[in-house]
Amino acid sequence: MKLVETIGLTELTEMSKKMFDELVKAVVDIEMRLVVVDAGLHTDEELYLLGRGSNQSDLWGINLYPEHYGSDSFVEFDSMINIRPAQGNRSRSVESIEIQKLIREIIDEVVYE
Repeated sequence: MKLVETIGLTELTEMSKKMFDELVKAVVDIEMRLVVVDAGLHTDEELYLLGRGSNQSDLWGINLYPEHYGSDSFVEFDSMINIRPAQGNRSRSVESIEIQKLIREIIDEVVYE
């Protein structure tokens, strides 16, 4: 698991090879603009950020597909930690288009080619 300020596509690609679907799990703190990558479970990344002072309501789980860098399918909004009926998010996806845009913006700042 790794908290990243920036990360290259080459490193993400290497991380993805450890996973079955060649993806990298990540959790994004949309308030603090933090990104944790490279854990087997989103919950591990979530707990790490909670331990650093993040608020649960600001944490969203995503998957990154390095082979799709530069396209909409680079970021997949799918994680069990996203199920939050109290916040109006009733599925594993990030249902809010505004939050999706913010997550993409943060990922664009962190990941470089």
